[in-house]
Amino acid sequence: MSQKGLNTDSINKLTQPIQELIDNSSFWREQSDGLAIFAADGFFETYTLPVHFQEYSYVSNSFYLKPLMPMFVGDGSFYLLTLNRDNVKLYECRRHSFTEIVIDDLIPETKQDRVGFDYEEKNLQFRSGATGSGQTMYHGQEAATGKRKNEIKKYFRAINDGLAPIFREKTTPLLIAAQSPLFDIYKEVNTYPNLMEENLTIDFSDTDIFEIHELAWERMAPVFDQKRKDDIAQFLDEQGKGKTSIGIGKILPAAIHGKIETLFCENLEDIFGTYKDENNVITVTEGEENNNHISLMNMAAIKTFLKGGTVYLLDKEEMPNPNSRVNALYRY
Repeated sequence: MSQKGLNTDSINKLTQPIQELIDNSSFWREQSDGLAIFAADGFFETYTLPVHFQEYSYVSNSFYLKPLMPMFVGDGSFYLLTLNRDNVKLYECRRHSFTEIVIDDLIPETKQDRVGFDYEEKNLQFRSGATGSGQTMYHGQEAATGKRKNEIKKYFRAINDGLAPIFREKTTPLLIAAQSPLFDIYKEVNTYPNLMEENLTIDFSDTDIFEIHELAWERMAPVFDQKRKDDIAQFLDEQGKGKTSIGIGKILPAAIHGKIETLFCENLEDIFGTYKDENNVITVTEGEENNNHISLMNMAAIKTFLKGGTVYLLDKEEMPNPNSRVNALYRY
């Protein structure tokens, strides 16, 4: 820090809260995969994060956020609807979190509310069809193809209609956690075009929402990883057509001006230097890290993110153009 022009008193003031954490045993018991500490004059915050990143310290006039970009990329949002008899709940989920959306006033509280109070709970069971039939058969005290199935379908149709205002104009995927027979019936009444084709089969009696969320993310992860693959493929397709760039000298000004749709940064690497913004002309100079230089890659990542772009941290062999530590796909 002294190389950055800070005197001893300023250094001690900045690092005192960090020193106090060292002996705080309760703090360390509550840690996860990653810990981010941000300290400035009059500001000190710590964030326990479910993302692993390499230990790194950075002293500058701005915070170092590049390693945290995986928290916001590839953790795509999806809806999770749990269909468990009369207990129906909707969650908005991401990779590391979930939030329940209260739908009590949008759907029938119970099947009886929809099909009548003379409705008697019957367990819907499942078995394979006769050999060679290729059909699914339901049975219980009543055939599922008769009154029993119609009651369930009527109830599920009311749920579908009740949730329609939430889903209107959304493109967020919807994953259903339910036993397969119930999911098959729900698909018949569903009108939301972004319903996942397959359900998540859950034993609700032995699984809590935290476990369900983990299982749901395992199912959805390949869906969101496809977006990364598509973005890389688009970069390769657009290369040489004016919509891509490599090199921080071109990419940082584009990021500042909001031109970048997707930024690819080589993980565990960095680019240091200086930049000047005079009369809307940005000059970037690369150089080895010293007391006047900042992380240019960090700035490009932050500017891209704040302007609504996507930022990926990739290993060298995954980079669309591995000849540069930073690649960009432009909006225009």
